[in-house]
Amino acid sequence: MAAPAFAVSAAGIARPSARRSSGAEPRSLLFGRNKGTRFPRNCAVGVGGSGWRVVMRAGGPSGEVMIPDGGSGGSGTPPSIEGSVQFESDDLEVPFIDDEPSLHDGGEDTIRSSETYQVTEEIDAEGVSRMDKESSTVKKIRIVPQPGNGQQIYDIDPMLRDFKYHLEYRYSLYRRIRSDIDEYDGGMDVFSRGYEKFGFVRSAEGITYREWAPGADSAALVGDFNNWDPTADHMSKNDLGIWEIFLPNNADGSPPIPHGSRVKVRMDTPSGTKDSIPAWIKYSVQTPGDIPYNGIYYDPPEEEKYVFKHPQPKRPKSLRIYETHVGMSSPEPKINTYANFRDEVLPRIKRLGYNAVQIMAIQEHSYYGSFGYHVTNFFAPSSRFGSPEDLKSLIDRAHELGLLVLMDVVHSHASSNTLDGLNGFDGTDTHYFHGGSRGHHWMWDSRVFNYGNKEVIRFLLSNARWWLEEYKFDGFRFDGATSMMYTHHGLQVTFTGSYHEYFGFATDVDAVVYLMLVNDLIHALYPEAVTIGEDVSGMPTFALPVQVGGVGFDYRLHMAVADKWIELLKGSDEGWEMGNIVHTLTNRRWLEKCVTYAESHDQALVGDKTIAFWLMDKDMYDFMALNGPSTPNIDRGIALHKMIRLITMALGGEGYLNFMGNEFGHPEWIDFPRGPQVLPTGKFIPGNNNSYDKCRRRFDLGDAEFLRYHGMQQFDQAMQHLEEKYGFMTSDHQYVSRKHEEDKVIVFEKGDLVFVFNFHWSNSYFDYRVGCLKPGKYKVVLDSDAGLFGGFGRIHHTGEHFTNGCQHDNRPHSFSVYTPSRTCVVYAPMN
Repeated sequence: MAAPAFAVSAAGIARPSARRSSGAEPRSLLFGRNKGTRFPRNCAVGVGGSGWRVVMRAGGPSGEVMIPDGGSGGSGTPPSIEGSVQFESDDLEVPFIDDEPSLHDGGEDTIRSSETYQVTEEIDAEGVSRMDKESSTVKKIRIVPQPGNGQQIYDIDPMLRDFKYHLEYRYSLYRRIRSDIDEYDGGMDVFSRGYEKFGFVRSAEGITYREWAPGADSAALVGDFNNWDPTADHMSKNDLGIWEIFLPNNADGSPPIPHGSRVKVRMDTPSGTKDSIPAWIKYSVQTPGDIPYNGIYYDPPEEEKYVFKHPQPKRPKSLRIYETHVGMSSPEPKINTYANFRDEVLPRIKRLGYNAVQIMAIQEHSYYGSFGYHVTNFFAPSSRFGSPEDLKSLIDRAHELGLLVLMDVVHSHASSNTLDGLNGFDGTDTHYFHGGSRGHHWMWDSRVFNYGNKEVIRFLLSNARWWLEEYKFDGFRFDGATSMMYTHHGLQVTFTGSYHEYFGFATDVDAVVYLMLVNDLIHALYPEAVTIGEDVSGMPTFALPVQVGGVGFDYRLHMAVADKWIELLKGSDEGWEMGNIVHTLTNRRWLEKCVTYAESHDQALVGDKTIAFWLMDKDMYDFMALNGPSTPNIDRGIALHKMIRLITMALGGEGYLNFMGNEFGHPEWIDFPRGPQVLPTGKFIPGNNNSYDKCRRRFDLGDAEFLRYHGMQQFDQAMQHLEEKYGFMTSDHQYVSRKHEEDKVIVFEKGDLVFVFNFHWSNSYFDYRVGCLKPGKYKVVLDSDAGLFGGFGRIHHTGEHFTNGCQHDNRPHSFSVYTPSRTCVVYAPMN
């Protein structure tokens, strides 16, 4: 259904505000037009694709005023209804805080978040009812509350006051974009439903197709439906660079474009004639034997559409995320399907004790080996794994199991493909992206979005909402946030923690503001949704709410932890410093939650090594059978693998992530099928004969009770269930009482639990005193040395540990334990 293209302002007034002057980065498409016009307080005014319109506020006088815009005569400028407003400044370089009443201020003109608007009709510049064309129903508008003043961050972190100029510039830009969207685009709700206006929009009368392509000189819709005839269905262009065509239904009432047929848009552009997949396409496939993908008009009949049956789970207090890739989720050397993943992998994730599944490579990408990070079609789920309905079925099944489903969304860059992606879509270098070198990611060979462009913001916000609305995803892990937030993309830069590194000329403020906007939208419309940002820089305010001045993520991905483990594994055990391990795990910003991990998909890629492979290497191929001999590498590897995972989970953050297979120490790396290639430098890189042998997950190894992998998997399962029972990750109480470098022992409290880690390679300690907060009797609730987990069974689980009045390690109570070498044991009070 088409969204009504009209605008709602907070009080029906076009607010005066300072504007940034035009320069190298023009913002003519970011900020609204005709800023000098003021409208009555009981009106909302806006610009549609081709027509101005004023709609009376709910509760105000009835009636409408149609103000034509450009297309069929008329000046394109709305008449002054209540005088005009002049602006004091045309330069946004001065920080600006709007002191006018916000949505939270009350008063008779306040629009509260519970209010909705209805539009019964929208008339375009030709006097034709757009809603008659595209919809027979009315959509209510959901109001995204206006921002506050963003000042609380200075109370949270007083050091930010030294960078107030930058932060207030950032926040004023965010506020101004929000205000502009409210005044000229119907508010965030309407603006973020771009998929109801752009691309293919079906109505009772036919199909409307719209595309933003300002650089194109002509455009025609072609496809199977018109035998690919470029002269059959020419499109018209308005003054905003939006092309449009309406195709009426066939004489028999059937749609003019059949479901499942191929479609493209043919454009004459400054760089020549080209056929492109529509930017807002909902499905695309690769015909066998073809290299580029084909856009598919996807509109299945009602009986074929998947209907969600199960409610979405509530957000858990602590996230335990199982990171997955559908294609490589089979033990067999093949591309797995959504259906198989639903039936075979989801029950495994639930059984292991995770409460969220994060799925990679959902957005369509023409190159499988990109791991889904070179997106070509942002609104289309990857057709390699099945149909859109299959993906919906997968998500619904996860919800039935009580699992959140998070999408690994890519808004940080786009594929450089010109045949099936956005690159050069309208024949220009600057359409969705920055021009010149700034628009090309030199390391990733991809395109960088221009986050200061209004239509780019509309496209990306609508994309985030599409996946939440249409597929019922429960949130996102935003890939490459560091790359977005800095013009250097975080490459060849060492972040030391100095605030100058975050708030300076290298910061891409437009990109940061986009992240604020998308978090603002998601959390306002979907309060239970989760957003996680992949940021290696440690930018302050990254995981604070937008309303207080932050970027708005719920969690930061704590990427430094995995790097620390690899650094340690490259050296000897004797060189491990207990204080350094604890510092790395606990070094995160106050009130900014983190998702931590010992290893993710990054460490599993070919060319890198997983923790298991660093520890055990080739011994994993010959000595993992329980009925056969072990080796020192295997014994050490299994012991440390369990310890690394548990201490990372317990101390590293408020959420935990594991890449599929790493829970049992998957023995092999990931190598996507590929052929040989020659780089532009002339360097030859051999392929792997397009083999899928290393592009799968050997879950059968973790399930085989006669292999040592099984014990490692059992320990991971026990970790997850321990956290589910005690909630130690998100407990307010955390105290590290011991970091003994000579003993190689770490002791800490998390919630009611006491964790004892002995990293020494040979020393075991009897009657080792452990400090604690609570007095009483303690019992063992998790023991990495248990035989079930592939250990040596040196701890007696029936033993009871009583505290005495002896203070120890600055703790008011203590008890004695036996701590064998290379073990971790968790104790819980029994009363």
